[in-house]
Amino acid sequence: MTAVSDDNPAARSLPDNIFLIGPMGVGKTTVGRCLAELLRKEFVDLDHEIEKRTGVAIPLIFEIEGEDGFRRRESTLLEEVTARKGLVLATGGGVVLRPENRRRLREHGLVVYLSAPIETLLERTARDRHRPLLQTPDRRQTLEDILRVREPLYRETAHVVVKSSSRAPTHVARDIVTQMESVDPHAHADT
Repeated sequence: MTAVSDDNPAARSLPDNIFLIGPMGVGKTTVGRCLAELLRKEFVDLDHEIEKRTGVAIPLIFEIEGEDGFRRRESTLLEEVTARKGLVLATGGGVVLRPENRRRLREHGLVVYLSAPIETLLERTARDRHRPLLQTPDRRQTLEDILRVREPLYRETAHVVVKSSSRAPTHVARDIVTQMESVDPHAHADT
């Protein structure tokens, strides 16, 4: 993949930080890695960072501390990570549930909402046992319920909305760069 050149005026005008939000299975980690490579930025996956720091998997955190305990950890780490510069951050799907997280993301970088149809999300998470909220008999209904709550929050938080469904992650990353070049991070996403 070709990296954006430092002599490129468009690259210099891009924000210091890019934060990817969206539902589980949308490809935030995969696209985030491609985007970070393309822009020569550090890549951080918030969920992986939580696991690294706690030494346990997220399902175990949910089991011991519940979702609320996990969300507290997530918010604390988000505050720390978003204070840094020069990174692409893949967030967890529920990071937008807390108003302080939405505000922090918007104030410290450009927020990209990756979206995909529910069929794509179900297909990508079908065999994944690492997502505590989807360990239910009716995964479709659970995912639909989650999206009903989170979709408006993703849109409220995002500066840019990009579809990630069946395209290669490198194409999605390039599309993000193209869209970012024409976005004022102080404006609100209107797509």
